[in-house]
Amino acid sequence: MKVGERLGRVKNTRHPVLIVSAMLLIVALHVLPAVMIFVETRLVDWLAFLLLYIWGAFGVGVALHRYFAHRAFRTSRAFQFFMAVTSCTTMTEPIGFSGKHRIHHKFTDREGDVHSPGGGFWFCWFGSLFDDGYTESEIRAMARDWLRYPELRWLRRFFWVPSAGLALACFLIGGWSMLAIAFCLSRIMLLHGASAVNYVCHVWGSRRYETSDWSRNNVVVALLTFGEGWHNNHHHYPASARAGFFWWEVDVFYWMIRLLGVLRLVWDIREVPLRVKQAGATEDPKVCAVS
Repeated sequence: MKVGERLGRVKNTRHPVLIVSAMLLIVALHVLPAVMIFVETRLVDWLAFLLLYIWGAFGVGVALHRYFAHRAFRTSRAFQFFMAVTSCTTMTEPIGFSGKHRIHHKFTDREGDVHSPGGGFWFCWFGSLFDDGYTESEIRAMARDWLRYPELRWLRRFFWVPSAGLALACFLIGGWSMLAIAFCLSRIMLLHGASAVNYVCHVWGSRRYETSDWSRNNVVVALLTFGEGWHNNHHHYPASARAGFFWWEVDVFYWMIRLLGVLRLVWDIREVPLRVKQAGATEDPKVCAVS
């Protein structure tokens, strides 16, 4: 398919009540921070926002994406559980995310992709969160390696517990303003960041590698998402812990992983072989690094 071509309609697999509940949650996450425009906030609210945003970004980019979906490094079971709980504070969890993301890589920008721009802007940005067209058994089948951990299976069922606990903690510590700014605003920004990678990085940007999909490197998205915007690189070699293949491609998540390696919390960090960097490159890397 070419960029702009539409994929077929997604089949409905979710109960309408679950879809409506998810929609209401998304609305609430937007409305509460918006109300704060008319209410005085405090410095502590914004400091908490910064902390929870960085922690949540780690949960999405390092834990969910590079570890659980692609197994780009190894770690202990204890730290694996810590990363799983961290990811759940962003209202998603390892088994579901890795299953869906592996489906995305299997069918990228073709029929069956769980969030391609070919399904339309709404489907790619928000709609696939409500209904991606896959059943529970189909998603679990793509994440069999994680099903052997009972704690991850529990989090699959009760993924909302860590995020609800974090929201409650924000409210008890700082009231409505901290709940709205630190929790709601940080979580909705993380959601928009992930959606930007799914949509923008398949529509606008440069293509260093001639992959079979529409993936693109987008420097703006990369800077805003701690390195996830080097998306054409990632689709060329998804197994790597590094999305920014070259030193000038800022990849904060990779730096986090290397720091964890120094602290001996993770090991066997998978790098990009030189032959992979050079194979199939269509343009000078320094030129392609800028969208």
